[in-house]
Amino acid sequence: METKKILRGRLVTDTEVIADGALVFTDRILKSGVATEILTDSELASAESVSGFILPGLVDVHCHGGGGESFPNAETAEQAMTAVLAHRKQGTTSLVASAVTAAPEVLKARAEVLTDLCEKGELAGIHFEGPFVSHARCGAQDPTYIIDPDPKLTEELLEICKGYCTTMTVAPEKDLAYGVGSVAEVLIEGGALPSWGHTDAGPDHVRAALEYSREKLAQTAPRSPKATVTHLFNGMRPIHHRDPGPVPEFISDAARDGAILEVIADGVHLDPKIIRSVYETIGRDALVFVTDAMAAAGMPDGSYQLGPQGVTVKDGVARLTGGESIAGGTSRLIDQIRLLVTGGLVSLVDAVYMSTEQGAKIIGDERIGNLRANSHADVLVISDDFQVERVYRRGLEIV
Repeated sequence: METKKILRGRLVTDTEVIADGALVFTDRILKSGVATEILTDSELASAESVSGFILPGLVDVHCHGGGGESFPNAETAEQAMTAVLAHRKQGTTSLVASAVTAAPEVLKARAEVLTDLCEKGELAGIHFEGPFVSHARCGAQDPTYIIDPDPKLTEELLEICKGYCTTMTVAPEKDLAYGVGSVAEVLIEGGALPSWGHTDAGPDHVRAALEYSREKLAQTAPRSPKATVTHLFNGMRPIHHRDPGPVPEFISDAARDGAILEVIADGVHLDPKIIRSVYETIGRDALVFVTDAMAAAGMPDGSYQLGPQGVTVKDGVARLTGGESIAGGTSRLIDQIRLLVTGGLVSLVDAVYMSTEQGAKIIGDERIGNLRANSHADVLVISDDFQVERVYRRGLEIV
């Protein structure tokens, strides 16, 4: 018989912090709510008191690695699992592994390794960041391997992924990015989502791509009815009042219940105050926190690899070796929650929501990212100062 665990403390749900909350779970959540309302007398007597907060396990839908290993460079499941565990031990119980722009044969090989881990339940999905992106806004993507949108290659990658491809980043200004016979059409019909980004587009292409996404997803709705945008502001033309670029259109679409916008809330990729401004403008339902983490997450400064590119990490900031482009992040999602909540920029409830349930919606899995009955028992216990004290995944303690 499975062991039943009962935690009592401040329970963070999608709508509130329950001051005297309780969570009862085995490998799944049995019940949650106000302790005195949901627990029997015997359960009240046996409940373990938690002094900090009880959160759902965190959900990261854009992550390249951690713990010294990189998904784009992982030739074995063991290498990939090192990265998975580096985030899992810090409370990210559901993770989408992100590849970077590389040669087609490399992307296919990585897809096979990552798909195997998805089938085993270790990963929640796969994200291809490229290769159909803008040379002008490639960031840390190796321009050598950037190619024009190729629907046939997209079909091949989706076939290898066996339904586990969550998203693919595509620059909307490229031919065959969206429309009939496009990469976006193949993605949506194949059960994945277009994630518009790494783009030098102006407003017209962006609006057209977003409108196409809405219409096509309304017909098909594979895992989520909404497209995503790859790390808003980063890897795209900046806003200017006479040359607006893509950002205003992304925000406008999100404000009209369209795309979900990724933000890297690590204090490096974006000034936290611009995150607050966007959050206050369009609300939590339009935003999702992602790490964009690479191999150095949880590791010391030094030299690392991100796909074909060398990366140097100094003072916790990853940049292309010998260059200025930021090359992924080094944070975990709990670090982002801590930064924004302790800084008074985002409420705790909303920061947790944008790091849990929002990602779960993109993945299309209602069993993760929440503390509702019958969901997976993915549970994070943190201290008052947002340090990880305990992590449960499927009811098993891993920290």
